[in-house]
Formats: sequence, structure tokens, C-alpha cells
Amino acid sequence: MLPATDVYSRDLASLLNSLPEIKPNESDLIAAAYQRAEAAHSGQKRKSGEPYFTHCVAVASILAEMKMDAETIAAGLLHDVAEDSDVSVDSLRNEFGSTIAKLVDGVTKLKNLPIKNVSPAGDSRRSSAVNREMEYIRKIMLTMGDDVRVVLVKLADRLHNMRTLGYMPRHKQRAVAQETMDIFAPLANRLGIWQMKWELEDLSFRYLNPEAYRSIAKALDERRDERETYVSRIRDRLIGELNASRIMNVTITARPKHIFSIYNKMTKKDLPLEQIYDIRGMRVLVDTLAECYLALGIAHNLWRPIPGEFDDYIANPKDNFYRSLHTAVHDDEGKTVEIQIRTWEMHEDAEYGIAAHWRYKEGGNGRDQAFEQRLAFLRRLMEFGPEVNDASQFVDTVKSEVFQDRVYSVTPNGDIIDLPVGATPIDFAYHIHTDIGNRCRGAKVNGRLAPLNYKLKMGDQVEILTAKRGGPSMDWLNPDLDYAVTSRARTKIRHWLRKQNRDKHIAMGREVLERELKRLGVLEKVPFDSVARLLNFDKLDDFLAAIGAGDVTGSQITNRVLEDERRKAAESVSEEELLKPRSKPRSARIAKGVSIMGAGGMLVNLGRCCSPMAGDDIIGYITRGRGVTVHRTDCPNMVSMRETERLIDVSWGTEEEEQRYLVPVEVVAYDREGLLREISTIIAEENVNISSVEVSTRQHIATLNLQLEIANNQQLTRILSKIDLVPNVVEGRRRNTS
Repeated sequence: MLPATDVYSRDLASLLNSLPEIKPNESDLIAAAYQRAEAAHSGQKRKSGEPYFTHCVAVASILAEMKMDAETIAAGLLHDVAEDSDVSVDSLRNEFGSTIAKLVDGVTKLKNLPIKNVSPAGDSRRSSAVNREMEYIRKIMLTMGDDVRVVLVKLADRLHNMRTLGYMPRHKQRAVAQETMDIFAPLANRLGIWQMKWELEDLSFRYLNPEAYRSIAKALDERRDERETYVSRIRDRLIGELNASRIMNVTITARPKHIFSIYNKMTKKDLPLEQIYDIRGMRVLVDTLAECYLALGIAHNLWRPIPGEFDDYIANPKDNFYRSLHTAVHDDEGKTVEIQIRTWEMHEDAEYGIAAHWRYKEGGNGRDQAFEQRLAFLRRLMEFGPEVNDASQFVDTVKSEVFQDRVYSVTPNGDIIDLPVGATPIDFAYHIHTDIGNRCRGAKVNGRLAPLNYKLKMGDQVEILTAKRGGPSMDWLNPDLDYAVTSRARTKIRHWLRKQNRDKHIAMGREVLERELKRLGVLEKVPFDSVARLLNFDKLDDFLAAIGAGDVTGSQITNRVLEDERRKAAESVSEEELLKPRSKPRSARIAKGVSIMGAGGMLVNLGRCCSPMAGDDIIGYITRGRGVTVHRTDCPNMVSMRETERLIDVSWGTEEEEQRYLVPVEVVAYDREGLLREISTIIAEENVNISSVEVSTRQHIATLNLQLEIANNQQLTRILSKIDLVPNVVEGRRRNTS
């Protein structure tokens, strides 16, 4: 053991002593990094008042516990030097070599992310915080493809920051905790570092839902003595039976209680705390694989196993390489207890994931293969194809393919197909082969016909029914229908659509564009080529072809057109109106949900000709003796208005209670039985009331004029999109009554 001396401080000695396999040159490297970081952070303080350098030592200690190599531990000590002092990355490269400098630079870049607009065209709803999250995930994943140790240092940095988050202001605590829950805990899970994953989740949960956290923690603490006595009795009995079966080197410990996991199970299963199996749990550690299954048999012979609560993650490891046997039993008293059984090597893998292999990667032993398998797995996560070329699409792909939980389904031949939770038979088909996905026309799940947007469950046997020819439908890309959810399937669908006849794509795109503009009520007002320019297309045909191929969606068109209309409305105020002297502007909330700038005490009505609602661009018209009437800016009456001096700026105010607006909608369809019932069901599912309905039929064509009580234009767009998918419907659109 290394004593504390003048050269090595007590913290450094403790750090080095935690690495029994360390070599002399590695010891010198860590000591030099320690001294360099201590000098660089001299005089700096944390929010707690402690020297800032204590954070660097804590990060290095976490990496040491993960059994990381000397270079990574040195990078942990130095990870904030380039950001918080005048020491440059080039200086670190000269002093410690290119590898450590590269790790420090990678962690520094992850901390300094610009908040910029990375949203897809037309999507103005993403906040700057979400944009930053998307850039964060993209940076992390790209960095991980280069050297995963950068991410491990960042995880250690985040873990210690979460442990000391109590010194931050409340709003900062919640923001950091939410980011940790959304990004870092799932990332630790995907890397197989369970110990870090659980702690990050529990610490985040403590700040995101403090009442639930304290309630569960208090209940666990109050029953600790009872639980420890119970587990000790069960452990002694199980050890006795294992020893009698010549399993001598066995360790049984109480399984740590993870509060967030318990909360999730209580919520999902709607069970009280006493009925959650995690409350009483044991972990059995043995030497060999054979002893794992023997111990399982002994446990099941002692106590009655609970049906449906056995999982063999040794024969079928999780996608992050986790291996263990899980079972739950009823003991002699009828109490439930969960038992996990694994070897010591499996346990180390489960606790530290990919980090557990790092120090063995050059050892030439059996762990090399496992380490390379993990690296190969990470490289596969990075292979999203050239189509994923913007941050939003990249992050959506990463979240579905990397962070999401997995579901395992099987082919009729017994091959296991690994897909994210929420995947459908179409995703299954494209995972098997692109041609099978393209020709997919139906599916059988467990021998029964299932819809193509059926959500696959663990263990489902899936048979894909194919046609001899043909291809995918554009509806498969509709996010509201959930036909294809994986990036692989959606990319293949777009690729097939793109390869089809360009003229056909242009015609299809023109239909979609006309439908969206008609739905907005601006078909006659907005030229097609101007919409193309809004979405950064120089040529109209290229734009229409992109729509037909599924590269541009209807929601993108809608959002961008509305955004442009709002901009034009803001710029339409004449210079004369701006220069006109006014009394001090004030906002008068005369009608519920409407604010009028520069006028107060006036009666306000919503125009019946265009039925404006929250989210629409609006303008006010000063009537003679009837106050102000509010119209949509694209209302035909306002477009042709010549008395511009009677127009006034109005805006939607904010109300605590949701305001509803009467909006006229017209649906044209081929008449059939049950048509009105299906449309009414769609509207009811959106919790929208139909205030009136008129139906007229002529030559088998039905026209439905509906008055809907709508909250905002996003809700209206959703309803019209779903109505368009109803069989026999020609179109559904918002209409002007003038």
C-alpha cells in the first residue's frame, strides 16, 4: 500500500491504492495529472464552499471504482482544466500525450454546446432547451464512436455533480435532474453500467418528485430492521442448501433498493409498496455458470416460484450484454422475495458494463472477446446511414435505437429479432430484409392476423405476409398512424419512394400540397413556388417530388406556411400607422382570450366569416357602433379590405382555462353507411364537441358541414389529418363562411 507523503497527498494515495494492478509509470502519470489539476484549480471554489479540486478527485475516484485505465483516470483529474483555467489543450498534449489531451478536449466540448435552431423545417415548437438536448445527444454519440472513454469521464462528472446538487438553486436542480434522467441515466444503461444507472435515476428522481422519493425512502427506512432480519433468515437457509449441494464458495447479499425502480413498478402495476418484489431481494454470487442453474433449481425446490416472474438473461442476454438469472418466489410464510443469481464475472459486468473490460483489453485473456463485442455493439449504434443528416432526425434515431428499451420477437424459424419497444410488423419485416419490408402486405402474430401498426410484445412470433410485387405506402411514414417507428424501416421506405417514377412523385406531392393549403384556407392566396422557397427548394418540381417521396411532410408544410403568415402580418403595419401619435399603449382584455393593443373598453367579437381561434394569425377591424371584430389575417374580407385605417393590432392573450372556438369544417366523401359515425368518433377522441352538423347528399357524394368547438389550430390539424384517412373521404378542410 502506498503511504501518504509530502509527494503524494492523502487523496492521491487513496486513489492509487484503489488500483492494485497499477504499474509504476501509470502511478507517475496519475500523480502528475493530480498535481497539474490541483495547481490549475488553486483558489477556485464550488457552490458548497469546498475547493473546486475536490470535484476532480471525486470524478477520478469514480473512474477508479469502475476499474478504468490510468489514462482515463488522469483525464478525470484534468477534465475541467482546459475550461476553467488558462491551461490549453495543446499544453496538456505536450505534457501528458495526445490520448489524455483528446479525452479532456472531448469532455470540454460536451460541456460547451451552443443553443441553436436544429429543428426540422417548419417545426417551430421545439424550445432552445430541447435543441440543446438534441445537440448534446448527437455530440455524445459521435464522440462515443471515436472513444467511449470520453463519455465515461462525462458520466463520472455528472454522477458527482448529482451527488452534490443540493447546493444549487431549485430551478437549476430540476433542470440538471431532468437532463440526467433523459440523457445520462439511459446512456449508462445502454453501456451496461447498472451501478451508475440506478444511482443517477435515484438522484434525479429525488429532485424531480421529492414527495414520492421521501415517501418511499421513509417506508424503506422504517422497515429496514424487519427486512434485514427476514433476508438474513432466508439467506442462511439458502446457503445451507447450496453448501449441502457442494456449492461452497457462494456469497448472498441483500439486493440494493432502488427507489426510482420501486416507484415505476408501483405506478405501472398499480400496486402498494408491500406487494413490490424488489422490497425483499437477494443476490446470489457463485463461481461457475453450472452453479447458477443449480442454485436456481435449489431455490425453486425450497420455495414456490411465482409464474411469469422468471427471466433467463444468461441464455438470452440483454442488448447491453447484461447476464443474470432472475426469479421471484413465495416463501413458507407467503411473502414474496426476488432472487438474482450470477457469477462473479457476470456481476462485475453488470455493475460496470463496458468499463469493467477496459483494463483487460491488452491482457490477452478471455475478456478480450467480450470487450471487442461491446465495442462492435457501440459501432453498430453509430451506423445510421447518410440519410440521417440533421440533428433532429439523428436524435430521434438515437432515442429509438439506442436509449429505448428493447423487445425480442421471433421468426417462424426461431430466429430472434431485436427491436425497440413500440416496433411494429413493418419494422420487423425491414429488419429481416429490405425486399420483405417493401413487399409486406400483412402479418400474423402468434398465428393470428394482426394490423401492421400492432405493437410487438416480448416473445411474439411474427410471420410476414408478402406480395409478389409492389412497394410501401406513404401512409407508413405518417407519424400519427405509427406504422413504422424504427429509423431503419423509415429510411428504407423513403429510399423506395425516392426511386419511383419522378413524375408520379411530383403528382403525389402536388396533391398533398394542395390538400394542406386548402386545409389552411390559403390555397388561392399562397403560390406553390413560394412555399417551395420557404422550405429551401429552388425548383418547384424538386419540392413536389420531395413531398411525394416522403422527405417533406404535411406538418412541415403547415408549420412553415403559418410561420411565414405570422411574419407577414407583423410586417404589414404601415409606416404611417407606426408614426401616428398615440396615448400610452395598454392591453385591454375585453373578450376572453383576446388582447387589443392601444385600445381599451371596447366590445370585441369574433368574426363569423372566418371563425378565428387561438393560434391563428388575427387582425382587428373597428366597426361602426359594434366595437372590434377579430378576423383571421387570411380572411377574404380582410384581404380585400380597403379601409386599412380601421384595422388594429390584436393578439391572443393568455387564459388559465382553455378557451374553445367555433370552427366550421367541411368534409366531402362518397356516401356510405356509418360514415358520419366514424367521423364523429374521431372528433370525440380528441375531446372536441360538435355544436352542429348538416349533411347533404347529391349523386352519392355526401357533404358534411360541421361546427366544432376547437381549442387551437394544432388540434384542428390533427382532426383533419385523421378524417382524411377515413375510407371514402375525399377531403376534410376548414372553410370560410363568407
